[in-house]
Amino acid sequence: MNIIYLIDFNCPYSYIGLERLKKTIESLDLDVEWDMKPFELETEAGKRPTISTAERYAEKHEMSLDDASAKIAEIEQIALEDGLKINYKDMLLTSSKDALRLCKFAQNVHPEIALDLVEKIFYSNLVDNENIADIKVLTRIAISCGIEESEAKKILENNYYNIEIYLDKEEALTHGITATPCFILNLNEERLIIPGTLSTEEFEIALKDITSGELAGKTFI
Repeated sequence: MNIIYLIDFNCPYSYIGLERLKKTIESLDLDVEWDMKPFELETEAGKRPTISTAERYAEKHEMSLDDASAKIAEIEQIALEDGLKINYKDMLLTSSKDALRLCKFAQNVHPEIALDLVEKIFYSNLVDNENIADIKVLTRIAISCGIEESEAKKILENNYYNIEIYLDKEEALTHGITATPCFILNLNEERLIIPGTLSTEEFEIALKDITSGELAGKTFI
């Protein structure tokens, strides 16, 4: 099975959904080929945070700061129930572009370590609250995944894969995908599109549906 996953590192649901799907696949002992596609959400964010996560959440979802803080606490609790001790409220809201470029490079050149790199960047951003727009942080993570330091710096210090991540997002938008995460499951002639994060149980149903061979291509809502 091939799974295309569209994510952004500033989206906690991308992290939660990816981990739920991964655990479900492991429990079902499925053989999966992962294909990461970047979908940058905060295109105006810079290298340094200028607004808190709560302020941005309130602005983006047109709610009060108190309501945004309560929603963020709810997201953290959802993650905790899945064993993910994220600290979303203190996340540094910075550009994810360089992190996405690095992962796109890994997906194309070192696909065997791409998922590990994605997970470690999520952890860095949402758990350790590091600045993932900092090239030094990303280089350290890349080295820990087996990428050569010179190779990582070459990508990060230049504009490599800028066009690729732009085109991946544009392609997603043309197919009606407007948010993260989104998971596209492909097996033989079957295709199942899952927009958003499902529960572990729902992911299990989706995976069993597509592996049963009785599924017509559709969106799982």
